[in-house]
Amino acid sequence: MPHSSTMPTVPIESAALRGVRGSAIRDLLAVTEQPGVLSLAGGLPATDLIPGDRIADAATRMIGQPNALQYTTSRGVSLCRDVVASVEGVDPHRILLTHGSQQALSLLAQALVDPGDVVVVDDPVYVGALQAFQCVRAEIVALPITSDGTNVGALSRLLERGVRPRIVHTVSNFHNPSGATASTPTRNSLADLAETYGFWIVEDDPYGRLSFDGASPTPIPGERTIRLGSASKTLAPALRVGWLNATPAVVDLVERLKQSADLCGSTLNQLMVADLLSDTTWFDAHIDMIASAYAFRAHALTSALDDELGDSVEYTSPSGGMFCWVRLPGVDTSEILSVALSYGVAFVPGSAFAVYADLTDSARLSFATLQPDTLREAVRRLRTAIDDAAELRESRATSGS
Repeated sequence: MPHSSTMPTVPIESAALRGVRGSAIRDLLAVTEQPGVLSLAGGLPATDLIPGDRIADAATRMIGQPNALQYTTSRGVSLCRDVVASVEGVDPHRILLTHGSQQALSLLAQALVDPGDVVVVDDPVYVGALQAFQCVRAEIVALPITSDGTNVGALSRLLERGVRPRIVHTVSNFHNPSGATASTPTRNSLADLAETYGFWIVEDDPYGRLSFDGASPTPIPGERTIRLGSASKTLAPALRVGWLNATPAVVDLVERLKQSADLCGSTLNQLMVADLLSDTTWFDAHIDMIASAYAFRAHALTSALDDELGDSVEYTSPSGGMFCWVRLPGVDTSEILSVALSYGVAFVPGSAFAVYADLTDSARLSFATLQPDTLREAVRRLRTAIDDAAELRESRATSGS
């Protein structure tokens, strides 16, 4: 008779990966691609606002450049780094180009964090940041975000108790998912605390240019601030060009890791982004157009919330970015999601962004991808789903009694 194996079953994934939470948002994208589903879920820029003709023009121009189809340095094409440095207002030696800003976040986690190091994040959290830090087996400490951004009061108390974070991460402008923007006092306090206690601030800023009043917030000051930027939300996600703006010592560390990750980014795409960003007259007009469209769509969403849900919904009107964070007191948003999908509308439940906080009655709604009339229809479907879920609960409670 054949021997039966007595070998223990070994998990296929590494110990580090076993600690990484999956992304409910990414899982939802497959559902939202189904015909007839109106998606308030994904953090996608509006396809109809992507400047396809201008990008095609940049591709035609730049493909003729010497070495446009060749490898480039791990740090990125010098022309693109120069242009990004001009946008950021810094020396090009502080810039490293990455495959979207998410790669910069992942590489920074590997470069700066050892297993067990403390990393402080906002709660609710940007899930991509949480995954990057979980992947390096950091000890995650989450602080409830405030309307002024990172909770510097709670952070100060943490530091006074002797906790020494390696990194404090925040999406500083039009926070994903909460929509909050860090105030000037918050930014200054973070910089002061970083200088005093020696941690790095990772200022994740893909949305800063998408301000509805045209004024981009001032970056968090100080040499211990590492800024991440991206062309994904302002030009096109498919270009996959992001950047890291940091002290040259940090840039050198991340460059060394990038050599093992992908050798280098796309020379052609980086040249195209350089062409687009350097055309400042066109780019500024393009940003104004996007911000104006998003402001109009955000107003359509919040007006529909008022009309359909009235006093049963709470939110802060978005002042930029792509998201509206809502509370529906008494409603479990995870519970009603399947009902909402059956009515052809999708959103992301608040629990998908929670670290410690109880966000069961919250949800992130993205207004970027849908036209105003469609946004109103999406909210109407959401209200119907909420009403039907409430009736179903009442019916079950009655039959149970």
